[in-house]
Amino acid sequence: MHGEYKVPGGKLVVVDLEVRNGLISDFHLAGDFFLEPDTALEAIDAAVRGLPETADATTIAAAVRAALPPETQMLGFTPEAVGTAVRRALVVAPGWSDFDWEVLHETAVSPRMNLALDEVLTARVGEGRRRPSLRIWEWNESAVVIGSFQSLRNEVDPEGAARHGFDVVRRISGGGAMMMAAGQIITYSLYVPAALVSGMTFADSYAFLDDWALQALRSLGIDATYQPLNDIASPTGKIGGAAQKRLANGGVLHHATLSYDIDGEMMTEVLRIGREKLSDKGTVSAAKRVDPLRRQTGLPREAVIDRFVETFTRLYGAESGHITPEEYAEAEALVESKFATDAWLRRVP
Repeated sequence: MHGEYKVPGGKLVVVDLEVRNGLISDFHLAGDFFLEPDTALEAIDAAVRGLPETADATTIAAAVRAALPPETQMLGFTPEAVGTAVRRALVVAPGWSDFDWEVLHETAVSPRMNLALDEVLTARVGEGRRRPSLRIWEWNESAVVIGSFQSLRNEVDPEGAARHGFDVVRRISGGGAMMMAAGQIITYSLYVPAALVSGMTFADSYAFLDDWALQALRSLGIDATYQPLNDIASPTGKIGGAAQKRLANGGVLHHATLSYDIDGEMMTEVLRIGREKLSDKGTVSAAKRVDPLRRQTGLPREAVIDRFVETFTRLYGAESGHITPEEYAEAEALVESKFATDAWLRRVP
């Protein structure tokens, strides 16, 4: 069995192994990482050999870490990366290049329609009725998008939202509220088969699915990094955040919102951003915590989006695609039956 895992922002980890009588055998680690001393490589190989084939990534990583010589230096990878590569070998997980990708960037629709399209397109990928896709959002009005499990009254100041012209909607993924001011953010969604993230922990899949976006940002001169669990950041502050929803049919939705421009004062009037939430971020100012792409690049929003599309297309051989009339119709029906209903918006009051 053969498995590969490209560490986001790091190196490629490659494993080859066999399974005999339920145990991992003939295990060999390789890759373009850096490792000192040389003897640490054999220590890692020995640590994995003999583990049960059912061992999860965390168990494998713990075994590797315990076996390393005290002076070991691992550059470009971690014991967790070894565990992920092993699990991907054991489940025969495909990589990005094993799929035919589409990029969707179409006319603006309402925030509710964008949310409905996320659910419809994820389901269709899970069912095999659509190719895996990257979609760049465009929207025709401002909205606050709260996470699936957030309390409406705890997250949004209704008077502030109304005063600044923000509708309030709820998405199907977890995570925090997104203040989507028209023209001030960049949002993208990935619709992928669950096989692409097989063998990964939930946390690892976030960084894995956003690595291409970090490469795009770095090509614009931004020192972008991933901050667990779901933040994309630069040395001067947070740029954006990601969220996921996994459907029972095997479709995975991964979407992220990045701040292109931001009115920090307005954000504090629309969102109820408490000190408790900000306390672990080292700041009491939400405005200072977010560092928009416009200030860092000096580029128009459209130019940043173009670089995102160019990067994704170059890395994965994606083709330009379109949302079909049938998909739009299904999403419109879902808006009426779900996303526009008070029951959905207030399901967590």
